[in-house]
Amino acid sequence: MAGGAREVLTLQLGHFAGFVGAHWWNQQDAALRKLIHVQEPPGELCPDVLYRTGRTLHGQETYTPRLILMDLKGSLSSLKEESGLYRDKQLNAGIAWQGKLTTHKEELCSENPYLQDLLSAEGVLSSDGIWRVKSIPDGKGLTPLTTTTPKPLIPTEGSIRVWSDFLRVHLHPRSICVIQKYNHDGEAGRLEAFGQGESILKEPRYLEELEDRLHFYVEECDYLQGFQILCDLHDGFSGVGAKAAELLQDEYSGRGIITWGLLPGPYSLGEPQKNIYRLLNTAFGLVHLSAHSSLVCPLSLGGSLGLRPEPPVNFPHLHYDATLPFHCSAILATALDTVTVPYRLHSLPVSMVQLANMLTFSGRKVVTAGATIPFPLAPTQSLPDTLVQLGGATPWTPLSACGDPSGTRCFAQSVVLRGLDRTCHTSHLTPGTPLPSLLHACTTGEEVLAQYLQQQQPRVRSSSHLLLTPCKVVPPYPCLFSSSFSEKGLVLDGPPSGTAVESIPVLGALCSSSSLNRALGDLAKELTKLDLRRWTSFLDAGVEEGDLDELLQELCSLAQCYQSSDSLMD
Repeated sequence: MAGGAREVLTLQLGHFAGFVGAHWWNQQDAALRKLIHVQEPPGELCPDVLYRTGRTLHGQETYTPRLILMDLKGSLSSLKEESGLYRDKQLNAGIAWQGKLTTHKEELCSENPYLQDLLSAEGVLSSDGIWRVKSIPDGKGLTPLTTTTPKPLIPTEGSIRVWSDFLRVHLHPRSICVIQKYNHDGEAGRLEAFGQGESILKEPRYLEELEDRLHFYVEECDYLQGFQILCDLHDGFSGVGAKAAELLQDEYSGRGIITWGLLPGPYSLGEPQKNIYRLLNTAFGLVHLSAHSSLVCPLSLGGSLGLRPEPPVNFPHLHYDATLPFHCSAILATALDTVTVPYRLHSLPVSMVQLANMLTFSGRKVVTAGATIPFPLAPTQSLPDTLVQLGGATPWTPLSACGDPSGTRCFAQSVVLRGLDRTCHTSHLTPGTPLPSLLHACTTGEEVLAQYLQQQQPRVRSSSHLLLTPCKVVPPYPCLFSSSFSEKGLVLDGPPSGTAVESIPVLGALCSSSSLNRALGDLAKELTKLDLRRWTSFLDAGVEEGDLDELLQELCSLAQCYQSSDSLMD
């Protein structure tokens, strides 16, 4: 890999993970296209950490995500499992068979016009049946959208049913793995329970397929720093994720394994079995994933991990529909794109193992996430001005369904602020003007951010990064922003500009917080009230009553690690 990139292999497990992943990869692609189009020097973030170079069978160079994605039968819509980038009509030639032939034809999904538009914009199927990728100046990635390129077709929110309906990135043929045993749609044949997910990777067929794909990607890496797992927690994919993390820990000891446990939007009390399963899957998933990962972080816009529905979290400057996975996943992907910055930096990166060690001491393997989207900076303000305005409250919206963080204690945190122009990093007060705060006396933006965090949490182990690179939110990212924001995501002093927001500054954080003592403890209390004999189908999926007793003990032990006591800091 060029520049000695510390490669990361991403695993996406589940359909909501697919939604978050589609937004995540679209944002990486948008940032990469900007670098290519304006021919900028290498940026602050190293794309080689997440992407790999390759060649098609006909020598065309490609640049695709280093990704393994698992989903269920019927989840891809018209996207082909082998993707479209390496397609070759010559490989589909008929077989010269002289005997009887019986054809079993499955009904095809209607062609997604958005995917067809993506293919036509970035390549062409020549008359000899060979797919030829359009070239770019430095040979890295696919052709950028230039001023002469027709405006790409953007899917409407009403047309989006699955994550492939808005994915703007080509995938390698070894990326997508469909679990044919279970269905994405319908009431029958669903992957509902943790035990079902665990059993999938006990089957030789799926285990060998995952191992083969892992070896393919890992063996081409020069310096693999680790794996990031995007995993659904609410359904049977929590079991798939737990077994995958166990496999990675066994086969790649010493590498970082950072797991993002994903939970979709609000739920209804009118679906008792679905809610009980969600509770059980989340609990089993968190405990088992924390046992095999370097760090686990639940990500959700919900207010609670438990059975009682809580209102979704509020962002002062976003208008989103919490019932739409397309909206919720976009916000979580933006937070994810920010908090993962430390191990994706070009210069002085913090490895996945180092990040996990900094946050997870004393057995605290689960952390919380939070973000301010967008960070509310006005054009006439400096960073010290805005931070002072935010006051003493926690400056970010919680994103781990652990309740209101007010009054809780933070043991360690990793904070990233990105997307602010260097000119606003420090105060520019006229000489002789009284300083509004100590932040206004700082001489660099890094010092401002570090001083602010020190003031907020004086005894907390903190790591902070300040980047110029914003987060890209171009279509098909949904239009969630209020009209009071400029194209670059700054708060407007005057009337709305009428231009769409294309990039935003974001403040994101990972925290080891005492809020997990309450959240995990409440989860354990709710589990003690369950009579599993009423939910025999969950037991039939491979979980025994004794497993629940063991789960409760481990969950309570994990919760105790987050007790807010001064002795824990000594």
